[in-house]
Amino acid sequence: MSGTRKVAGLAMVAALCLILGNGLSALARPQAPAAGAQDAGAGKPQYTMPEYNAEQAAAAEKNPAQQVKLLDDFVSKYPNSALLIYVYPLYVQAYGQLKNYQKVIEYSDKVVGMGAKIDAGGQYQALYAHCFAYNALSSTPWANEPANAKAARDAAVAGLKALDDVKKPDGMTDDAFAAQKKQIQIYFNGTAAQASMAMKDNASAIPFYKAMLALNPDDGVTSYRLGLAYEALGQHMDAFWSIARAVTAKGATEAQSKKVKDYLRKLIVNYQQAACDNLTDAELAELLQLAGSSAERPASYTLPSSADLDAARKDMTIASVVADLKAGGDKAKVTWLASCGLEFPGVPAKVIENVPGDVVVLKVAFVTSDAEFDAKTTPDMDVKIAGQPEVSRVEKDSAIHFTGTLVSYDPDPAFMLHWEKGKVNEEDIPKEKGAPKKTPAKKRPSGKSNN
Repeated sequence: MSGTRKVAGLAMVAALCLILGNGLSALARPQAPAAGAQDAGAGKPQYTMPEYNAEQAAAAEKNPAQQVKLLDDFVSKYPNSALLIYVYPLYVQAYGQLKNYQKVIEYSDKVVGMGAKIDAGGQYQALYAHCFAYNALSSTPWANEPANAKAARDAAVAGLKALDDVKKPDGMTDDAFAAQKKQIQIYFNGTAAQASMAMKDNASAIPFYKAMLALNPDDGVTSYRLGLAYEALGQHMDAFWSIARAVTAKGATEAQSKKVKDYLRKLIVNYQQAACDNLTDAELAELLQLAGSSAERPASYTLPSSADLDAARKDMTIASVVADLKAGGDKAKVTWLASCGLEFPGVPAKVIENVPGDVVVLKVAFVTSDAEFDAKTTPDMDVKIAGQPEVSRVEKDSAIHFTGTLVSYDPDPAFMLHWEKGKVNEEDIPKEKGAPKKTPAKKRPSGKSNN
């Protein structure tokens, strides 16, 4: 999703009309006063008749290139004219038609620099023109220069303030004015956010994105850009939540949702570095469901990081894994993320059932003592063993040790660990069918992961 293009496209028609001088009626360019008008305070004419005629001629010119020439001629002759409050907006209009956006910004800033001589509507027009021109240049290196980006952000912030002082035009309903004002607020906030990102000031971009979402919660592009800002700051949970909101946004196409979903999954994989893909898929599905129903991330929502998983693996044994998984809760969640996909050597077990086939399946009970060996009669693990056909000779109630990779588990009350790539220790396999059973081994392996 391209946030820059989205922002630049918002209210495009309104912005073009504005630059062309056909915006809201309340913001239309004021007419120059009649020739010879007196300044009540100083008792002197504000401008001369030649000044007035020159300004009127420039205002009447329809060709933008020719209009710029007339305006340049005016400024060269009358650099301090009172009519500059009308001349500078004409520059903005002409350069807008010529798509010379850097000049639009230059003269928009001159309008703003006139201060109180320009009313709220005129200030708003100039600030909007600056933002529109900046967005039109967003794909150029110029827009990423810190000074230019900061100027655009300042213009957007000032534009939001100026907009508050703009009065509703005559003939426009309250609802229509509120709707148009809302779109303009989104546009200004979007410009400020994008300019902040161009400055690599991610922290400053966040409140602008959030302001946009307060006005339009279903804007997937803005949710996505907010997520990127959070991710750049290392605020991963907020990043995941915001990007998940982009996946489930009403306005997102199927292709957009898939692309963003794939990106979000990669972020989670990189953040956790868990070994089992199915666990990442389950976490992603849960995240999308939760984020789709709430704009704000609950403080209780977290995902264990790779550092959390590494810490859990540090002193991990198969015995500790079994204990944690049976206990349930958050501890079980972290333990399973850390242990799934790991290979554990020398796991001690009692054979409850041997299911022969191309892949032998041993249904076994995990044991750590002679007492457990004698007491257990039902399996709590199954082990798939390929490439070791002699395992079919292992009989019920045999004591074995195996190496295998944990792939899944069923929680209590029907607790069951599932293993693949299993291999039984050779010394625990009878040499031939019907050989005497081995007695339970007294030695208990540590069960530590090799990873």
